[in-house]
Amino acid sequence: MRSFFTNAWRRGLLFLVLPLAMAGALRADEVTDWHEHMLAALGASPIVGSRDAALVSAAVFDAVNGIERRYAPIHVPAAAPRGASKRAAAVQAAYVILLSRFPAQATDLAAKRAASLAAIDNGESKRRGMEWGQTVAAAILAWRSTDGFTPTPAPFLGGGALGQWRPTPPANLPGAVPQFATMTPWGIQSPDQFRPDGPPALDSPQYLADYDEVREMGSATSALRTDDQTDACLFMNSTSANYLWNRAAIDLGAAQGTDLSENAHLLATLNLAIADALIACWDAKYKFEFWRPVTAIRLADDPEWTPLFATPPHPEYTSGHSSASSAAATVLADYFGDDTPFMLQSPAAPGWFRIYPSFSSAVDEVTDARVFAGIHFRAACEDGEVLGSEVAAFILENRMRHIHGEGE
Repeated sequence: MRSFFTNAWRRGLLFLVLPLAMAGALRADEVTDWHEHMLAALGASPIVGSRDAALVSAAVFDAVNGIERRYAPIHVPAAAPRGASKRAAAVQAAYVILLSRFPAQATDLAAKRAASLAAIDNGESKRRGMEWGQTVAAAILAWRSTDGFTPTPAPFLGGGALGQWRPTPPANLPGAVPQFATMTPWGIQSPDQFRPDGPPALDSPQYLADYDEVREMGSATSALRTDDQTDACLFMNSTSANYLWNRAAIDLGAAQGTDLSENAHLLATLNLAIADALIACWDAKYKFEFWRPVTAIRLADDPEWTPLFATPPHPEYTSGHSSASSAAATVLADYFGDDTPFMLQSPAAPGWFRIYPSFSSAVDEVTDARVFAGIHFRAACEDGEVLGSEVAAFILENRMRHIHGEGE
């Protein structure tokens, strides 16, 4: 139960991380541009958006890599025509995926595509790059069309047993996207590869301690939660992990001077790790079907108890935000070093950001924010951290590796 930073810490770190926010405009390329467009198209979608982000990043990576042939592909073998433009391939691959997923945004996406392609010299290289990007995107869409995302399964309503999830107020919606629990992963071997042991028993000291913490700290009217902790809770709920961590990766890459090819690899690794962390998280959610704090507290202690904000409509264990953020932080720590000062920015309001001395400290704040908001028990967040880190470590070790061990 701690406040995250003193004002002095914040002021000191601000001077270190502000250049990251400005670097993107100076060092943008087609890969980062179209990941920016992706974030705008996704909006605040937290779960389905992870699949969309992985679709875009996979297509862009395989399009660029199919020309350079530096890494093992995600799915599409490297077979680009000689002399194809990487820039044009990245633009076309991202455009095709986004148009497929967001047809209502067709006019906006077409304008962005035209602007991107106008910056690339006309010629055979550009034409070949566009054709290759189209081929790769179509192959990625065909591959993932059978991943289990569709058809939508019957509504999941849980049950009334002690400790079992059931729809939560105020909307009392069915469990969200239960198909993610069995969906084909992107890089890990199966949804249950890193399945945790499950939530603590209801009569265990850990559960009782977690229960007391969230009841006291997570209430909408808690007098124990500080203003800074409340800000962190609201900040982490203001947008998706997809947005927060892609934005951070783009800014960090710009500050480090990463090029188009490096950005394609970084963002693909990041988004595959987030997507698979959420698949693994959903496997645990629908395996253990654990109840939310609002259900437990209202039944046991206080029928009027209300969390800081509405509880998301899916089982509690494990935490999706903790799982996704831990996966993302593990990837960024591998690329940039854990002790890299950085900021997370919310699109919900201009100038709303949180600053951190390291990636691991940001993940710790995500855990506190979900508990102090009243929507998770601490065990679900801590086990989600472990799960996300394990998923990301597997992808870093086993996917998109340098061909012939180059660069290792």
